[in-house]
Amino acid sequence: MHRFSFLSLCVVGLVVVLFSGETQTAEAVTCDLSELSPCLAAITSSKPPSSTCCSKLTEQKPCFCQYLRNPTMKQFVDTPKAKRIATTCSVEYPQC
Repeated sequence: MHRFSFLSLCVVGLVVVLFSGETQTAEAVTCDLSELSPCLAAITSSKPPSSTCCSKLTEQKPCFCQYLRNPTMKQFVDTPKAKRIATTCSVEYPQC
């Protein structure tokens, strides 16, 4: 019985550590639209997004809703091309 309780406690502790690390990672992102500048070529032409662009999209994903709420930024991120780039990079476009 003690072995089962100890194992359960370890599993719960591991889950807490994993989720707290994920939260810290999300909070560590600096939301700055200029971080998406590697995607400029894909937005202004028919070129596919670069791997750097896709990496930055993934990194900035926690910021997307903040960008969409800001009218100045929304005009850049709420476009068909921006949605296509996100899809090409396998980054889910948010539903805020």
